[in-house]
Amino acid sequence: MANAAQSGVLAAELRRRATLAEKEARRPNAIQRYVRETSGELRKVSWPTWPEARRLTLLVLLVMVVMGAFLGVVDLLAREGLVIALGL
Repeated sequence: MANAAQSGVLAAELRRRATLAEKEARRPNAIQRYVRETSGELRKVSWPTWPEARRLTLLVLLVMVVMGAFLGVVDLLAREGLVIALGL
């Protein structure tokens, strides 16, 4: 009788493991989940129109040129200040 009870417990454990294995097999792997979640998020994005994108791109380029000129002037002044201060 003890042997029959053990085989019943063993059978239940095997069924439980098989169910867990099936659930694990149905679960998407990390790459699949990443692609699915990323595409879902991209559908929610409010994309700019072409005129908006052009205007914003020109604004970014303008700010880069202005900041480059500003930093160039600051660098020149700092270099000249060091030359005067150190007497080089």
